[in-house]
Amino acid sequence: MLNLPENFTIITISVFALTIIIWGYNRGKKNGEIGILAWLQSLSLMTPWLVFFACLTLEIYINFIGIIILLLSSAGIYIYLGNTIRKKVQQQDISSFNKAQITLENLVLKTEKDDQQENTNDNDPSKVEIKPITFSNKPPEPNFTPINEEDLEIIKSIFGIDTFFSTETIPYQEGAIFKGNLRSEPEFAHQKLSQKLGEKLGEKYRLFLVETPEGKPVVIVLPSSNDPQPLTLVQKNLALVLFVATVFTTMEAMSILLGFDLISDWSRYSESLPLTLGLWLILFAHEMGHRIMGEKHGIKISLPFFLPNIQIGTFGAITRFESLIPNRSVLFDIAFAGPVAGGLLSLGMLFLGLIMSNVSSTFEVPTVFFQGSILVGTMAKFILGSALSAPTVTVHPLTILGWLGLVITALNSLPAGQLDGGRIIQAVYGRKIARRATILTLIVLGVVSLFNSVNSLPFYWAIVILFLQRDLERPSLNE
Repeated sequence: MLNLPENFTIITISVFALTIIIWGYNRGKKNGEIGILAWLQSLSLMTPWLVFFACLTLEIYINFIGIIILLLSSAGIYIYLGNTIRKKVQQQDISSFNKAQITLENLVLKTEKDDQQENTNDNDPSKVEIKPITFSNKPPEPNFTPINEEDLEIIKSIFGIDTFFSTETIPYQEGAIFKGNLRSEPEFAHQKLSQKLGEKLGEKYRLFLVETPEGKPVVIVLPSSNDPQPLTLVQKNLALVLFVATVFTTMEAMSILLGFDLISDWSRYSESLPLTLGLWLILFAHEMGHRIMGEKHGIKISLPFFLPNIQIGTFGAITRFESLIPNRSVLFDIAFAGPVAGGLLSLGMLFLGLIMSNVSSTFEVPTVFFQGSILVGTMAKFILGSALSAPTVTVHPLTILGWLGLVITALNSLPAGQLDGGRIIQAVYGRKIARRATILTLIVLGVVSLFNSVNSLPFYWAIVILFLQRDLERPSLNE
């Protein structure tokens, strides 16, 4: 029988998942067939994890072959739907809105002509013609304002044989897509075109130089109103709530490491405070790494949304870019800086902790603890030496803090979505490889969760990625 807390958790997760699915459907429905296909693509990734959760709740065992088939089927459907979406986009005439306007004008003209003909026939009963009743579908109105024709002509004038030679113009939402040939180095071409666009239209539009799936250069011009926006008051309040929750979970996790439950005895909070501050120092270093590099490149980064977790205190934090990224090199620098800062500090704590470990140290851990990592095991073997021959070994608290920091850094460095690792993969290899890496990461986490029934950390982290971080970062100005 499931107790009340477990039932509450199950109901909460179920309601949250159902809300996400319904919200995604309503959002996709607004964009027509392609939007529904994109929603189904997201649902294909969620389905295995929803099945896992349902089976765990009902205590149903799925064998290894069944899990692999489920994960591979999900990945196959995701890839198939992705290819279908790309084909639909390529086949769809993006200028259909202009054609729809022409069709609408033709319908109006035809109606006026029919009215004139009807007035003429009224004077001559012999010429009255009985017409069958017909119904015409009114062209759907887009949910955006198309680019101004004058602006479009001005934008066309910025292209030339020394930068980008435009051969085809396709109206796209509130901007336009320009196909053509790149006639210079991408960095020079983007800088020159952006400069000309700014001189002619100010800050009204942004120019993106990107690659198609076939590797051909394309220029996309969109209004600056689509730029990343700062956090709203609601989002800032959510960040504050998550911060407070993470403070609690980190203190609880540290108290459990010290051998007591903080919830049962709040008077002992001061005992867990030093370790909690040490863990927050690692989190602070990680976030400051991002922000310092962001300041260097003139990129604004949002407040962090910390992710609480009872097992290790926290999964780290989610941040958003509040500025457009100029190129993939900048994306790499900012994404890489956080794991480097947090990882080096964690490694330093681990090293100092092992150095200061002795028989009077606070923590006693099983020797097998050091066999779960080549890095930690090698350092422990080198520093502790023969002490590892015993079943247990006493270590300094800094050892545990360093290990936790490395775990958090490793989780955020997984090559998936908008995690630091996902952004690094996207910066180095591009969006196509980053998308495949995300799918592969979710499959690997699923397999690891299957064989690691004692530690549910991989399963929970996969859920976080799936619902919050699986989407790639938006394209840079110069991809």
